[in-house]
Amino acid sequence: MPGLTPKNELNKNLVILHFTVFIWGFTGILGALIHVHAVYLVWYRVLIAFVTLLLYFKLTKADIKVSKNTFFKLFFTGILVGGHWILFFQSIKSSTVSVTLVCLSSLTLFTAVFEPLFSKKKISKLEIFAGFLIITGILLIFKFETQYTKGIVLGLLSAAFASIFSIINSKQIKSQAAPVIAFYELLGAFFWITLYLLFSGGFNNLMKLIPSDIGYLIILGTICTSLAYVAGVSVMRELSAFRVALITNLEPVYGIIMAFIFFGDLDKMTAGFWAGAGIILSTIFLFPVMQKQINNRRS
Repeated sequence: MPGLTPKNELNKNLVILHFTVFIWGFTGILGALIHVHAVYLVWYRVLIAFVTLLLYFKLTKADIKVSKNTFFKLFFTGILVGGHWILFFQSIKSSTVSVTLVCLSSLTLFTAVFEPLFSKKKISKLEIFAGFLIITGILLIFKFETQYTKGIVLGLLSAAFASIFSIINSKQIKSQAAPVIAFYELLGAFFWITLYLLFSGGFNNLMKLIPSDIGYLIILGTICTSLAYVAGVSVMRELSAFRVALITNLEPVYGIIMAFIFFGDLDKMTAGFWAGAGIILSTIFLFPVMQKQINNRRS
């Protein structure tokens, strides 16, 4: 927006990101409520989101042309986007919403490691330290929640995929509009999942939806995907991939609260889970304070 100071612009993007993360926290609830397999769920999700964005572009008559090189980059990034969502929802179905969302907090560590490799910048010791604290929390959860091992592994892989495509998007947003990035990545995700279903014979079971699934999928595809995905990408124009990853780790806070409201998930969790979750969430909240102190000492 014209007229905003850099600080106001930053604050505006932080507010947008926090609101987006809250919406993402609700996707876990929808994933548990929708009865279809994770692959079908994501296929419907990206289809609805893609059509929503296509209608938006038609109504606004926006220019969505990109170079061939940019198209292929975004199209193939769609593999990571689709893979992230499939792993995320399968993790929920293999464990609980709360366990999956806490595992997603490893996004911070993955980004701390991957971002310097992509941008060729110096690795931040503070970011790595924060990431290892989060991994310590996850290991505690692993130790005490052994019945959810498959779900935890899937959740960690989901976080790794999310980290990589977030770093890619943080570069693309410098030259492309957020809706355009989302459009072509969702197109790519839809194409690759469709290809998988065609070769695996998965379309034989695709249409087995119950009435409530349809409503949940529409909410998931429009509000929680097309709207939230565009918003999440747009803030990267001002915020680093690591900072986005760090704030995204608030998703477990929102998600766990909602999981308790909808499913009573808290009753299923052991003391080990809460010890691990406590380390993870404390790291999320304390990291910005430590970073600010270090920056003040340097200035």
